Amino acid sequence: MFTAEERELVHDRLVAMACEDPRVVAAAVVGSRAAGRGDRWSDLDLTFGLAAGASATEILSDWTRSIEREFGAAHLFDLPFLSSIYRVFLLPGNLQVDISFTPRADFGALGPNFRLLFGEAVERAPVPPPSAAHLLGLGVHHAVRARICIERRHLWEAEFLISAARDHALAIACLRHGLKPAHGRGYDELPAEVTAPFHDALVRAVERAELLRALGCVIDGLLRESGGGELRAKVEGWLRELVSEEWGRATDRLSPSG
Repeated sequence: MFTAEERELVHDRLVAMACEDPRVVAAAVVGSRAAGRGDRWSDLDLTFGLAAGASATEILSDWTRSIEREFGAAHLFDLPFLSSIYRVFLLPGNLQVDISFTPRADFGALGPNFRLLFGEAVERAPVPPPSAAHLLGLGVHHAVRARICIERRHLWEAEFLISAARDHALAIACLRHGLKPAHGRGYDELPAEVTAPFHDALVRAVERAELLRALGCVIDGLLRESGGGELRAKVEGWLRELVSEEWGRATDRLSPSG
């Protein structure tokens, strides 16, 4: 496991690379460490502003060669977002390093976790979280598709969809409690009375009966956390029907081979 000292050495070297590269005009720390909430497990998140005319593709290619050579890093994946490109590396000791490049005109904070190291940042509108209605819609979609997968005997796909629907229900709960809904970051801060019913929404075996049981718990959670609203009122009965054996027999009668 990497040490905090090793992480700081990588941080300092990347900032030095930015200072030495004329294509980089600004730099900032982002993520939990920018807000002073990092711990010994925190990864390293740095973002850089590009000079006018500089190519993010070219600088990423150059920096990747340097990072791989100096640190023995592995390039995991890229993630474009708005006008930025994020590149994620894993270093020996399992230190994750995320760097991103953004044109100078767009370089600035998208949320509270942003600490400028040098250069200038522009004011940017924060990215809003998804709405509860949007998350409920996704959860409903996944619940329906999960039930269809069970009937098709696509049991692993059904497990994936049930778990995804459960995550949407928990994300709705995070919104209600003012917590971060994305990537499970707020789940552990939810009250125990919220998370306890979701224990039964975990799939314990990739088998038909168990998948139906877990799906029923997920549907309960989706409806419970979504509160009121037009969408919930419209779909509640349909969702309840999904976990009945009669639903499966009805689809059999409608199928060409039934």
